[in-house]
Amino acid sequence: RLAALLAALRPVLPLVLGLSLGCSLSLLRASWSQSGGDEQCLGAAGRAGPRAGGARLEAADARPGHEDFRPRIVPYYRDPSKPYKKVLRTRYIQTELGFHERLFVAVLTSKATLNTLAVAVNKTVAHHFPRLLYFTGLRSAKVPHGMVLVAHGDERPIWLMYETMHYIHQHFGSDYDWFYVMQDDTYAQAEQVKALVTHLSINQDVYLGRAEEFIGGDEQARYCHGGFGYLISRSLLLKLHPHLDSCRNEILSVRPDEWLGRCIIDFLGITCISQLQGQHYHTYELAKNTEPEKEEEEEFQAALAVHPVSDMTLMYRLHKHFSRIQLDRAYQEIQDLQMQIRNLTSLTPAGEAGLTWPVGINAPFLPKSRFEVISWDYFTEQHLFSCPDGSPKCELSGASKADVTEIIESALEQLNSRYQPLLRFSKRQLLNGYRRFDPTRGMEYTLDLLLEAVTQKGHSHVLAKRVSLVRPLSKVEIIPMPYVTEATRVQLVLPLTVQDLDFVANFLDMFAMNALDTHDNTLLTLLFIYHPYDAQRVGQVDVFAGVKAMVGELEKRYAEVKIPWISVKTEVPSQVKLMDIVSKKHPVDTLFFLASVWTEINMEFLNRCRMNTISNWQVFFPVHFQEFNPALVYRGEQTASSSTDFLRDGHFDRRSFAEACFYNSDYMTARTKLAADILDRDEVLENMEVFDVFLHYSGLHLFRAVEPGLVQKYALRSCNPRLSEELYHRCVLSNLEGLASRSHLAMALFEQEQANST
Repeated sequence: RLAALLAALRPVLPLVLGLSLGCSLSLLRASWSQSGGDEQCLGAAGRAGPRAGGARLEAADARPGHEDFRPRIVPYYRDPSKPYKKVLRTRYIQTELGFHERLFVAVLTSKATLNTLAVAVNKTVAHHFPRLLYFTGLRSAKVPHGMVLVAHGDERPIWLMYETMHYIHQHFGSDYDWFYVMQDDTYAQAEQVKALVTHLSINQDVYLGRAEEFIGGDEQARYCHGGFGYLISRSLLLKLHPHLDSCRNEILSVRPDEWLGRCIIDFLGITCISQLQGQHYHTYELAKNTEPEKEEEEEFQAALAVHPVSDMTLMYRLHKHFSRIQLDRAYQEIQDLQMQIRNLTSLTPAGEAGLTWPVGINAPFLPKSRFEVISWDYFTEQHLFSCPDGSPKCELSGASKADVTEIIESALEQLNSRYQPLLRFSKRQLLNGYRRFDPTRGMEYTLDLLLEAVTQKGHSHVLAKRVSLVRPLSKVEIIPMPYVTEATRVQLVLPLTVQDLDFVANFLDMFAMNALDTHDNTLLTLLFIYHPYDAQRVGQVDVFAGVKAMVGELEKRYAEVKIPWISVKTEVPSQVKLMDIVSKKHPVDTLFFLASVWTEINMEFLNRCRMNTISNWQVFFPVHFQEFNPALVYRGEQTASSSTDFLRDGHFDRRSFAEACFYNSDYMTARTKLAADILDRDEVLENMEVFDVFLHYSGLHLFRAVEPGLVQKYALRSCNPRLSEELYHRCVLSNLEGLASRSHLAMALFEQEQANST
């Protein structure tokens, strides 16, 4: 039996022996490591003293598995004897971390050149700089549009320079790293200046420009010529500011740039330089009667600043010339990058098959299912067969027509550049056109062109050719917006007519549930619009008595809430005239939400109203979602409430401008401009809405967007025929489009025809 047992265990004996040996060695090693660690800690304690030994032992105990290694929650304790101080944090993390903007630009101008050279600077390079201000001694009666002007009240050049440097330090000294000062008779290549400051260290005192000798001086110090612009670092500006008053009193000079250079040299010991850290400040001095298009000198092509510019036309010609140079450089860089991509493609796992067209642009989007397929829109030179309103065919006009025209011209230009001088193409007809927007790469086009090809010998031939083009997505730009919060109080304004009485109860219920019960910072003002006949009988029969009773019940239920109302007598309830009455009864900083009786208030939209409306910057006109007529959509099969799909069986009513969010101050400003335009012709107001007031008489951003938070049940609106023809027609179209979709209407007609035939 023993032999049989050994024979059965023989195959597993090596495994058992190996496990036993491994466990034994592991135990021996663990004991050696533990004894060695103890000796090391004791040795360290003996050498370093009790304090070092204690720290070493505490660190040895803090190992995984030990109780002290587990995280512990330390309770907050505040000393009751010390006054409580709330910690205020900055609005932006950039401010808290101490980040600065890169470049601030100051343009020195005068009253005589403000409307000429300064305007030319503003139109050519101002939009390339992140922040640009114009400084002058005396301002003209009318400041050109789009220019931020600072007037110091004195045209003396030295005084203007002193006040400008003081103003820059006071208002922008802690926000920017670099300060570029130029004159209005200087043309500066904005992109080159921005590229220059990105390559310079901000930790140095820098005074960079075109170095010039002082008048009548033989010293080695130099000042930066103001006509060619100069860069000043933030650290230099901070050190210079305490000495500006001394410089103004002690340094005599005729030229402001020389005065500033002498101030920097005398009090800081820093001279003007033309190159720093391998970066050169190239300039070019224009001669009289210079033709920028004919200048071929390398010094002119590489110049960051050109001076003097005598008139506006020369400024625009210089801008066109240097823009062409930058465009050619960009195209050449694109070609070089495409060539590098082609050369490296063969080394990739996909090989040359992975090379996309155009080279360097993202590959087309690959749908994973049929629901993700991006459809193509068909068009010709006259018509578009994918219309915004759902029509099968509409006229090609506006931006779409300009887009198609530009694409055809670009296709012909590319064909001629590729085949000339052997062939020269001219368009006869666009046979077919297709386009689609791919979010991963841009707008794609496919054109079938009927072309006439002419050879060098004059022979012509008509042929059809298909071309593909891509308008790639350009660089994404983040538009800076002012900071707003969701704590702003919203003043809800609800105009009511006699035709709206059936819907008031639902509106007040939704307002109480979503605003009053949640303690949202929202107030309500009712605007009762009486017909003259009803106004005469208000003492006997008040048509709004039921609404006033509902308001009284709400005020009893919510003791802290007061809902005021305003009574107006008119036959034509003009939205602008009604808003004039409400505006005068509220402070200028009031945020209005102009609503309709079919609006269902909810906190989601109220917060978006607060965030999308910015004082002196932007107004918000949401596009509500209008549900279709349930009698046509469901036809007794199901009810709207049983639908599980959100925003189904309805449409966004683009023809309605009844809802709006705006500040009272912005409305009053636009309304003042409107009053000056129409004088005493109040009948013009009957043809306008609040949207028209902001569109034509304010420089604010009009944010018009679909709003899924505003869902309105179907209701047939009453259109007042006393309104203007445009407003009445828009109201009728809104009612018609809100009946049902085309498919629902077609099904209703089909069923009606079936019923009539039987």
